[in-house]
Amino acid sequence: MGVPIDKEGMILMFKPKAIYFEKEIENYELGKQLLEKYKEVPKVEIENHNNIEEMRKKQNKEFMDMKRNLIIGVRKTHKFVDNHKTSDYLVPYTSSGCTAACMYCYLVCNYNKCAYLRLFVNREQMLDKIIKVANKSEKDLTFEIGSNSDLILENTITENLPWTIENFKNSPKGHLTFPTKFDMVDDILNVDHQGKVTVRMSVNPELIINRVEFGTSRLKERIDAINKLKEAGYKIGILIAPVIMVENWKELYSELIKQLAEGLTEKVKKDLFFEIIFMTYSFVHTKINEEAFPNAINLYDKDMMTGRGKGKYMYKNQYRVDGEFFLREQIKKYFPNNEIMYIV
Repeated sequence: MGVPIDKEGMILMFKPKAIYFEKEIENYELGKQLLEKYKEVPKVEIENHNNIEEMRKKQNKEFMDMKRNLIIGVRKTHKFVDNHKTSDYLVPYTSSGCTAACMYCYLVCNYNKCAYLRLFVNREQMLDKIIKVANKSEKDLTFEIGSNSDLILENTITENLPWTIENFKNSPKGHLTFPTKFDMVDDILNVDHQGKVTVRMSVNPELIINRVEFGTSRLKERIDAINKLKEAGYKIGILIAPVIMVENWKELYSELIKQLAEGLTEKVKKDLFFEIIFMTYSFVHTKINEEAFPNAINLYDKDMMTGRGKGKYMYKNQYRVDGEFFLREQIKKYFPNNEIMYIV
């Protein structure tokens, strides 16, 4: 399901079934490149990448088939959102959505609108704004450029990451960061990043990856990618996210943290930081997953979860407090010198 994977667990190159594109992309270099790259793929011209009526009408059971399409447009919204975790701003950037299919993904926000991969070709305009904001500020700002997509995965299609890093490195101020669940990092290992980029690898127990994070890289491959990135001089963070309280979750997450301690190099451990996020879920997730993945695990637990706004669920406070205590103890045991930036 999701991104194709071969029998050895390797991620295969995404091959779109069809491309939906805005005419305006022909005015941008990246737009021209993508149209040429996929010249043999059937194409449908659309007026607005944010409102594709054909997609909105599809049934939930068609969710995975819908993800085989690629949408290409021009990003019109460039609003920076304040963030106070590992960045100063969440920044709209070169993609939204994903070709993988994590069952909890918050981008499944409106039926058949946000979850498939959308690429935005006006990268020069977006990066230029980041650089201008960075250099107008009195403080050294950090910009989260991957909150709406997975840029390592996107890079296998667009090659945007080397371009972004190369064009940002000479900015007198500013720092970029993004998370990923993928191991295809070789394209950025030899890029001169000038220490201005932090890559944060999202991890989960292998059982959770196999049963919930469809189409993403295996845990061992993610750990290997972290080691390679650190060797290339990137700053590294690890997201244990989302923490999913399945029946034997403590055993699974204790083993995960132990595997990280055993698999990461001493160079990584020297200044690695952690972020921990407990899963939130929703009515929308439940309805889509029931039809798109009828044989998959049910992530909604009525006994452990409570309402969090309209149609949304979170773990009840007593489970959340117990979980935070347990995870802090495990991190302290295996990574006594590393900081947990936050737990939410």
